Amino acid sequence: MRCRKLRWQILVISVDQQDFRDETDRIGSHSEIFGTSERFHRSYYWGLVAEQMEPLKEEFNVLLKACCTQRQMKEAKSMFAKLVPRFSPNTKSMNILLLGFKESGDVTSVELFYHEMVKRGFNPDGVTFNIRIDAYCKKGCFGDALRLLEEMERRNVVPTIKTITTLIHGAGLVRNIGKAWQLFNEIPLRNLVADTGAHNALITALVRNKDIESALSLIDNMVEKCIELDSVTYHTMFLGLMRSRGIEGVSELYQKMTQRNFVPKARTIVMLMKYFCQNYRLDLGVCLWNYLVEKGYCPHSHALDLLVTGLCARGLVHDAFECSKQMLERGRHMSSASFLMLERFLLQTGDLDKLKELDQMIKKLQSVLPPSRGHATGISTSGL
Repeated sequence: MRCRKLRWQILVISVDQQDFRDETDRIGSHSEIFGTSERFHRSYYWGLVAEQMEPLKEEFNVLLKACCTQRQMKEAKSMFAKLVPRFSPNTKSMNILLLGFKESGDVTSVELFYHEMVKRGFNPDGVTFNIRIDAYCKKGCFGDALRLLEEMERRNVVPTIKTITTLIHGAGLVRNIGKAWQLFNEIPLRNLVADTGAHNALITALVRNKDIESALSLIDNMVEKCIELDSVTYHTMFLGLMRSRGIEGVSELYQKMTQRNFVPKARTIVMLMKYFCQNYRLDLGVCLWNYLVEKGYCPHSHALDLLVTGLCARGLVHDAFECSKQMLERGRHMSSASFLMLERFLLQTGDLDKLKELDQMIKKLQSVLPPSRGHATGISTSGL
């Protein structure tokens, strides 16, 4: 402990900025953060004058961010109050604390702290307003968010595409689709470019408003303008199509996605696999699995659970075996539930060679990568 304390003192006194940043980034627990902040505070009484403290602003911001990341907002604000008299934190310091309050879902604290900082002479920038606008939008206070946009323009702070995107999302949350369209159409008038995020915000608003036709038209518009469709775009549209057009609508968008060689994230893969299996379209489930394997991706284990269950229930045990084998070949454990189900069906069909092959692959993988709880460990005692 004494060595650790001395090391921190040397780090602060020498103002070795990169080393300090690296150390602070490694802080994990609440006690470590609190102890570090106290040592940082005491360093001001070791004879350092204000001019010497100025280079420490960035380190102070890193420490604040560590506190806010741990959701220790009382400690963060206390540390801020202690250190402000010694030197002048910058606007970034204020934004870090505002973001911490926002992530905690405390809009009141965001506003109280903001006005307190303005009285102290802090000048809010675009990031400051974006944080406040986002806080109001997520709480459904869209009118207050629009008021902040007006205040932003009065202060000659130029809204960014992130500002408008946040407001479009906020309009969608309160079902104000007219305002969402208005904000989106104003983007070029503000000399901004509507990126993927802005389109996603409007698509989400349209899907929430059950206007799937307009959302699909917007996607076509994105393709025409060579604007990238990302995982959020597809996930949102798949959700909307599942609720409105059923398996045919989902299948159509899925085919377009694969034609564009896009690989969605795990949550979308699992969602699609579950939907395909529930709607008895195991052909699409196997197609999705093979597509991911061909692209060099190893699907999520939960996707295998869903597919194996569906295939075995339909008597397609060989396909379930092949998918499980591909999973193991790529160094991923299959779940105990999947293996036990496949084991039962392979025993029923008399495919003992396939069962032994899976067992050998599982044992081989275990020697390299020990299984976690819930992973298959091989043939059960009653298996053979």
